[in-house]
Amino acid sequence: MLTAVLTMLDLQDKMNTKVHPNWREQGYEWYRAAWIECAELMDHAGYKWWKHAEPDIEQIQLEVVDIWHFGMSALLVGSDDTRALADEIAGDLSAAPNSGLSLLEASEALASACITSGSFSTPAFLNLMQASDLSFDQLYRMYVGKNVLNFFRQDHGYKDGSYVKVWDGREDNEHLSDILSQLDAGEAGFAETVYKGLEAAYPG
Repeated sequence: MLTAVLTMLDLQDKMNTKVHPNWREQGYEWYRAAWIECAELMDHAGYKWWKHAEPDIEQIQLEVVDIWHFGMSALLVGSDDTRALADEIAGDLSAAPNSGLSLLEASEALASACITSGSFSTPAFLNLMQASDLSFDQLYRMYVGKNVLNFFRQDHGYKDGSYVKVWDGREDNEHLSDILSQLDAGEAGFAETVYKGLEAAYPG
């Protein structure tokens, strides 16, 4: 797990650096983005008792992964030792969750922790993972895939509008899902292999 956590932290740092070379000094409110994503997750889960809704588990899990992007960013800003941070995260996420919280309760608990601390709580995030039936292996696979896709988009004209998001009648994230399903996330160079897979499939 430690290697996977280090990989995700490195990828997040690289993505943030691509957006702004000195992102750590910009005072971005990562915790705010995280708790707002918690609210979006609750919308997909269906909190409106006055309106029928079926929870969309796939979208819920995607929101959890989005929360993780912001959570890692908040934690990276508050740490000057990435290895020590990775050790702490791995320890927190390998603990046995036993909160028994529902999906909505776990979302609120994480949002509350973000607002109260101005940062991010990995124990609260673990409870949210459990409530959304998202394993660490799934988190890693989905996070790396989304991160690599974001890099791929940036490298292929996303900013200037020349990037083609739909090819062969399907969106790029659907092609990404196909690529991820064929790969072993535990293999070394997983992120690089995903990028190469996108390059091979992309018509541009």
